[in-house]
Amino acid sequence: MHYRRLGRSGLKISEISLGAWVTFGSQIDENTSIDLIQAAYDAGVNFFDNADIYANGQAELVMGKALKSMPREALVISSKVFWPTMPGPNGRGLSRKHIIESVNGSLKRLGTDYIDLYFCHRFDPDTPIDEIVFTLDALVRQGKILYWGTSEWRAWQVSTAFSIATQHHLMPPSMEQPQYNMFHRRRVEMELSSLCKEYGLGLTTWSPLYYGILTGKYNDGIPEGSRASMESMAWIRDRITPERVAIVRELTNLATEMDITTAQLAIAWLLRRKEVSSVITGATNLNQLQDNLDAAEALEKLNDDVLDKIEAILGNYPDED
Repeated sequence: MHYRRLGRSGLKISEISLGAWVTFGSQIDENTSIDLIQAAYDAGVNFFDNADIYANGQAELVMGKALKSMPREALVISSKVFWPTMPGPNGRGLSRKHIIESVNGSLKRLGTDYIDLYFCHRFDPDTPIDEIVFTLDALVRQGKILYWGTSEWRAWQVSTAFSIATQHHLMPPSMEQPQYNMFHRRRVEMELSSLCKEYGLGLTTWSPLYYGILTGKYNDGIPEGSRASMESMAWIRDRITPERVAIVRELTNLATEMDITTAQLAIAWLLRRKEVSSVITGATNLNQLQDNLDAAEALEKLNDDVLDKIEAILGNYPDED
């Protein structure tokens, strides 16, 4: 496993990480989740991503149980705040009240004294950005969180937060967590890339396989037991278009020529970007986990000729227009 700095910070995180979204506390059982976390750690993964909203808090509870048998100081654990997790009008958003109550809830469920990375899960137009920045800085000073960042914020929103923090000598955001994959790339490559250079942000990207579509598993229909076959995840089916399937089939052919899997090709393609600190992957079994982790070695095969072939297949290179 290779480790990358989280942007300009001194923290080093595994370039491939394991996330809890969709799987922990819902799609797979508790014992399987714990086995995956332990196997990932044994393979060198030190960053485990979570959020208070995942499986209504169950994902944090499951991860908390796994942490009991692991060295906490060797781990980088994240959580997030924004979505409704409590009753009443203040049970969502990024108000000082909701952030403080949410971080306390996450700490309790995770069974830890601090959270390494704490993300504002979305931008809150109802809360002044200075209130958000001051609140998160206070949590850093209290030792409840070590670094804070954003997820799916626009560049100007992150810039504003950074300016407020700098002006008042507070801790600025250290990371942003955007969706980034072969089908969803413009925001990272055209908007966030320059922001990372200017402010030293690190990116911890999610959905590297575009809801599993970039694994090639849907090339010939929807397999039984896959996410898209579940009624709770039926929205994925709308993303499995004939156009995307045709592209993934070409990517699968290219990956086969390179003696790697389609998923490894997709993850390695993300790792080529220096501003990406870690690619957050998901897995429902040990074979999937290992396949994802092996993508780090596939990065060496992405020479200029291969990258040109990928661009020709995707046909979505972002430009200024």
